[in-house]
Amino acid sequence: MKSAIRKMGNSHGVIIPKPILEEVGAKPDDAVEVSARKGTIVITPVHRAVRTGWAEASKRLRDAGEGGLAWPEFANDEDRNRK
Repeated sequence: MKSAIRKMGNSHGVIIPKPILEEVGAKPDDAVEVSARKGTIVITPVHRAVRTGWAEASKRLRDAGEGGLAWPEFANDEDRNRK
């Protein structure tokens, strides 16, 4: 597929056709790594590790008093015994 390099402010960009984004599993606003290799521009999606940042978010919720069970009626035995 052909595309064109376009001026965007002080930078330049390329419109990436939707079928190519779908093929690599990328979506608008996803982070990408851009590099040059042997005269070729390489754009690679950056995939975060699963659950990245969950521990920090959980601590922030706890500190804000929002760490309780959403549906206490469905608690496990271990949940009921916590104080």
